[in-house]
Amino acid sequence: MSDFNDFNNPQVAALPRHLKQFIVNQHYERYTPIDHAVWRYVMRQNYSYLKDVAYYPYIPGLKKAGLTIEKIPDLQEMNDALGKIGWGAVTVDGFIPPAAFMEYQAYRVLVIAADIRQLKHIEYTPAPDIIHESAGHAPIIADKDYHEYLSYFGSIGAKAMFSAQDFELYEAIRALSILKEMPNADAAELSKAEELVAHRQGDMGDPSEMTLLSRLHWWTVEYGLIGTLESPKIYGAGLLSSIGESVTCMKLDVKKLWYTIDAVNYPYDITKTQPQLFVTPTFQNLIDVLETFADTMSFRVGGAYGLQKAIGSKNTCTAVYSSGLQVSGTFTDFKKTAGDQPSYIKTTGSTILSFNNKQLKGHGKDHHRDGFSSPAGKLKNIASPLEDMSTEELMILDIVIGKHTQLTFESGVTVAGTIKQVLTIDGKIVLITFADCTIKDKKRETLFDPSWGVYDMAVGEKIVSVFCGAADKDAFEEIAYKSNTSTHHTEYDLSTIELHKLYQQVRDRRHNGGDFGYLGNVWVRLQKNHHDDWLCALEILEILNHEEVEPELALEIKTFLENKAIHQPELKKLISDGFYLIEHPVEQKLVV
Repeated sequence: MSDFNDFNNPQVAALPRHLKQFIVNQHYERYTPIDHAVWRYVMRQNYSYLKDVAYYPYIPGLKKAGLTIEKIPDLQEMNDALGKIGWGAVTVDGFIPPAAFMEYQAYRVLVIAADIRQLKHIEYTPAPDIIHESAGHAPIIADKDYHEYLSYFGSIGAKAMFSAQDFELYEAIRALSILKEMPNADAAELSKAEELVAHRQGDMGDPSEMTLLSRLHWWTVEYGLIGTLESPKIYGAGLLSSIGESVTCMKLDVKKLWYTIDAVNYPYDITKTQPQLFVTPTFQNLIDVLETFADTMSFRVGGAYGLQKAIGSKNTCTAVYSSGLQVSGTFTDFKKTAGDQPSYIKTTGSTILSFNNKQLKGHGKDHHRDGFSSPAGKLKNIASPLEDMSTEELMILDIVIGKHTQLTFESGVTVAGTIKQVLTIDGKIVLITFADCTIKDKKRETLFDPSWGVYDMAVGEKIVSVFCGAADKDAFEEIAYKSNTSTHHTEYDLSTIELHKLYQQVRDRRHNGGDFGYLGNVWVRLQKNHHDDWLCALEILEILNHEEVEPELALEIKTFLENKAIHQPELKKLISDGFYLIEHPVEQKLVV
C-alpha cells in the first residue's frame, strides 16, 4: 500500500507487506447518523448488562482501547490507546482468510472490519463488523494474561496447515455474510448462498489443522466463558458484541462444558446461536490446551506426517531441515525410508530457500522457478550427520570445491557431481552446490540429470518442521488467498438521506442542547415519512425524559413505541431494553 498509514503505532508499522494487502481505509466519513445510533444503542446495552457478567471491567476496558459509548471509534484514537499496551489496530473489508487473521494476532494487531451492522441486525450479525471487532475484542486486550494468549495463538495459527476446502468454505461464508448484511438481498440468492455453505461444511473431509485450530479460537476468543460452570463470566468477543446472545448464553438450556482439548471436536455455525459454550477456569488453561494441540501440528511434528499434510494442502508450505535450511514452495512428492523418515522431497513451481526466515542470496523464485528436490537423511556408513561435519571430515568425502565426489545416503539415493560451493551458516552446512550432477534413487532411476543445470542439494539429517506459508513471505511475494468478493456499500435514496438528517438533528440536540421543542418537528417528520423507524423515536424519548420537557410529546412517542412492540414482536426486546436504559441511564461520565 503506497498510502499505508501506520497511525504512528509500532505494531502496525511492523506489519509485513503480505499482511498490508488486506488493510483498507476506515473512511470514517461514511458512517451515517444511524450507524452512530446503532453503535450507541449496542454499547449502552452492553454496559447495562455486561458490567455484571463480563469478565473484565467493561468501561475501563473500553477507555484503555480508545473507545467510547457515544460514537463509532476512530482508528487513530484506538491506536493511540492500544499502543500504550503494545497493540495496534487496522481496518479490513469483512472476513479475511483465517491464516492472515491469525498472523495479525501474532503481530499484536487487532483486525477490525470497517463496516457496521444494519439497524435490522442490531442484536447480531454473522458478518464481522466494527462493533464485534472493537467493542468485543479490544476492551479485554488490556488484560496481560489474555493478550499473551491471543498473540501466542496467532503465532501458532499462522503456521497451521490449511486445505483447498478451507479456502472454498471461507469464500462461501464470506459471500453469505455479505448477502445477509445487504439491505435488500434477493431471497433466492440468500438461500442459494446458505445451501453452498452447508454443502461445503459437509464436504470438508478430514478437518485440517486450521479447521481444528479455528474451533479452539471460536470457543475461546469468540465465545469463551471463564470462571465456574455454575456462574461463569463472559470474555469471548462474539458474546460481548451480541446484545442478544450475551443474555441468552447464560440460560440453562445452553450447555456449559469445561474447556479442554476436546473442544476441537465441536464444529460451529456462524449463522446460528451456540448450543454449548466452554468455560475455562483461567487464561493459563487456554495456553495449556493450545500447547497440547500445537504438539500434534506439522510445524512441531515435521517428518513424513508434515510433508503429507503439505502435499494435501496444495498451497505454499515450508519444510525445515535439521540444519536450519528452509524450503518453501508447493510440495508434490516425497520418498521415505522403511523407518518412515523422509529421504527425498520435491516441490513443483516457484520455490525459495531460506534460513531464519530470510531468503538465501541467489536462491529465490527466479533461480528455483521450476521447483526444487533434494535428499534428506544421513550418509551411508557415516556416523556424523553431514550438516555437522568438520572441514577434515568433508575432505575425506571429497566434499571440496572443484573435486568430483559421490555421496550415498542410507536411503540408497546417490548424488554424484563436482562441488561448486559449500554453504555454512551458524556452524551448520546447509547447502552444497554441484555441477555436472547426477542423482539416482535406490532403484537406479534418475532423479536429476546433468543437462538440467547446476544442482543445489539441501543438507539435513531430518525434516524437523513443516508449516503453511513461505519462510520469508515478503521475499516470496506471497499473496495470501484474497477474496474477489467485496462487501456491499449502500447507495442511499432520498428518503434514507432524510432519515439520516433526522437522526443527526437528534444527536445534535443531545450533544449541544438548545431548543428541545424542535424535537417535535423531527417526530412529525418521522411519523409522516419513516413510520417504521423505532430507534430515532427512542432517542427523542430519551432526551425528553432526561431534560424533563415536552411531557405530552414524550407520552405520544412512548405509546407509539409500546404499540410497535406489540405489533412487531421482533422489536419487543429492543424497545423494552431501550425503555429500561431511559429509566436507568448510563452515567454521563462513562459515556465519553
